[in-house]
Amino acid sequence: MNIGEASRRSGLPPKTIRYYEEVGLVRPARAQNGYRDYRERDVHLLRFLQRSRSLGFSIEEARRLLALYADDQRHSEDVRRMASGRMAEIDRKIEELMSLRKALSVLAEQCPGDSGPDCPILEEIAGGDTAASAPLRIKTPKFDG
Repeated sequence: MNIGEASRRSGLPPKTIRYYEEVGLVRPARAQNGYRDYRERDVHLLRFLQRSRSLGFSIEEARRLLALYADDQRHSEDVRRMASGRMAEIDRKIEELMSLRKALSVLAEQCPGDSGPDCPILEEIAGGDTAASAPLRIKTPKFDG
């Protein structure tokens, strides 16, 4: 099947499929005319990659998962260790996002949100130094119309 059909059946855009081929995750056969010729197994691997990436695994982790998937002698502890590592990274990111949300919430509460110019959000972004937080003069184009 051609890349369009493989894309439709795997749920991945052709550009992603080509990238996966470029980095060696899939290796479709080539027809006599040189075009890629995807088989059912290729589509299965593409779906595997799509699901692993949607779970947050990196390209290199997806490569290792593919290798484990293909290894009849694999140990499930290796797969579980990878999943546990991914969960720890997700937990770290959640904590970081919660901290960012809390900080932004405090700043938003301090901002009067009125027609005045004072805004602690902008002061914090500028570095919190009142001398350094003088407004930047950015020229914006004016459009006639």
